[in-house]
Amino acid sequence: MHDNSLVLSEKLRERGEQTTEEAAVNGGRATLVRMGVLALLWGSSFLWIKLALGGLPPAWISAVRCVLGALVVLGLCAWGRHRLPGSVRTWGHLAVAAFFGSALPFLLFAVGELTVDSGVAGVLNSTTPLWALLIGIVIGTDRGLSPVRLGGLLVGFAGTVLIFAPWQTTGLASWGAVALLAGAASYAVAYAYVARKLSNRGTSPIALSGAQLTAAAAMGLLTLPFSDTASIALTPTVLVAIGVLGVLGTGVAFAINYRLIADEGATQATTVGYLLPVVSVLLGALFLHEPLNARVVAGMVVVLAGVAMTRFRPRPVPAPAPVLDQAAV
Repeated sequence: MHDNSLVLSEKLRERGEQTTEEAAVNGGRATLVRMGVLALLWGSSFLWIKLALGGLPPAWISAVRCVLGALVVLGLCAWGRHRLPGSVRTWGHLAVAAFFGSALPFLLFAVGELTVDSGVAGVLNSTTPLWALLIGIVIGTDRGLSPVRLGGLLVGFAGTVLIFAPWQTTGLASWGAVALLAGAASYAVAYAYVARKLSNRGTSPIALSGAQLTAAAAMGLLTLPFSDTASIALTPTVLVAIGVLGVLGTGVAFAINYRLIADEGATQATTVGYLLPVVSVLLGALFLHEPLNARVVAGMVVVLAGVAMTRFRPRPVPAPAPVLDQAAV
């Protein structure tokens, strides 16, 4: 009887280990699926912006995108019973975050794609970590600037210059390119502001996202009376593009990103950013027949290499183990 109980105990232990391993494998697969879906949603946003520009001015694209995204995230907040912040001061900070993190960059990327290919727009969006590091250096919040990270900053911006090639008559330098870089820098300003003013406020990240998109939607709607309406042409392509951009590329993407951060941490979630330019370039080439310029592809690789270098942080050297005093033993 004793032997049987030992065998049963061993089998239960092995089954428990297998269940734990299966759960870990399934959890890892689920994370990879979420990362892939998020990369596709965000990476395709530049394609949808380009298609929406066929019948909507940039201000309308930004406003409708914010409204649809806010409705999706607020619905998820209601379903998950996540309460929006009630403090007036918090909403004031959210207004700043909404301006730099949603309303302004959404508008700037739409303006930029009037003259720049969607694939290039996606590549320039990936410069946001470079701007974030530069802003951190300027305001003094990033003091751990190693030679590798500084080199990454220089390499990343060198890749941007390679993409535009202002020394060539066939270069891509334009006001649209400036708008795209300004949009990427605006995201970086928002990240720095949120980290300083909205972190650890007792409100869930998805509720903060819903509140931020709501504030951005209000800002966008206020600009519409001053926007051009003569060029609006609501074709099926335009309606599908703006609908997918707002619902999936903004609302659902916000929710998936929140889940990734909750499950894997912010550092792991940010690795999705390496896939966005690849997705945007491929989709632009496949569906919009944008040229796969060798210089742009090379610039993209250089930019991503620079971003990877800026995220390098040397592992701390472990403290030496204490040496036991033989006499004390």
